[in-house]
Amino acid sequence: MLAHPGAGVLEFVHILGWSEEEIRAALDELADLSLLHLHTDGGALRVVSPRVALETLIARQQARVAEQQLALAESHAAAEAFIAHYSELLPRRPSGTAESIIGLQAVRQRIAELGEQAEKEVLCFSPGGGQSPASIEAAKPLTQEQLSRGVRVRTVYLDSVRNDAATYEYARWETEQGGETRTVPALPLRMHIVDREAALVPLDPEDTSKGAALIREPGAVAAFRALFEAVWEGAQPFGEPVRRGLDDPGSQLRELLRLLAQGYTDEAAARRLGVSLRTERRLITELMERLDAQSRFQLGQRAMEHGLL
Repeated sequence: MLAHPGAGVLEFVHILGWSEEEIRAALDELADLSLLHLHTDGGALRVVSPRVALETLIARQQARVAEQQLALAESHAAAEAFIAHYSELLPRRPSGTAESIIGLQAVRQRIAELGEQAEKEVLCFSPGGGQSPASIEAAKPLTQEQLSRGVRVRTVYLDSVRNDAATYEYARWETEQGGETRTVPALPLRMHIVDREAALVPLDPEDTSKGAALIREPGAVAAFRALFEAVWEGAQPFGEPVRRGLDDPGSQLRELLRLLAQGYTDEAAARRLGVSLRTERRLITELMERLDAQSRFQLGQRAMEHGLL
């Protein structure tokens, strides 16, 4: 249109060799992108200045990014509130409403039983960074069997699994087999949900060695599933580069800032991120350098000033 100002649909059919329908579809798309508009004088199409059009497109994209960042931050806050509420209520639940499963082997056995019964979907949170060889060995045949039956399997890992070769290879294998995998900087708890009917969660989210609770109450299972969907929505598809920027609420650095602001110790923050204590402290050093902070207290102040908390 810049090379042929004033040309109409029929002229472009001749110039480009396209059909009239293709020309009209292309013009509609350009109009949707605010790259051209209908002139009030005679109804002719006019190309918008490229500079103005580019500024409009950038403004729209920035607005969409801001909306996504707000939704992600709200999902994160909701997840933290839900886990805190769950942790307070679980020990006081009446006998019989949740089945306690004690011992790692017993928990793995129950996961296998639930997996064999799955008909539609299996949803998993897999925190802790690198998974043990025993966990991978136990999970692989079960995952393969589920996928072969057409069960939809979705798993959220930590970003830090990329630092563990065995876990990374397992996640890649799972994706190649038809599973869906994503990653986030931190997860609120380990969780296994089957067919919207059963949720297997730790008795103590901070110490999974204490065992797990198998919950079948529809309301509780629905709440855990809503938590999964909120985290899944903001997670990074496996295979894409890890988000690193401070401007991204879903980055590992932003998650570390939130954990420190909530009073987590270095050791606890490292566990939540699935990284070593040395790596966690290196990330804190990086944060202090980026925000020009000389102390952790000043780091918190600078983070607030920049709207990062």
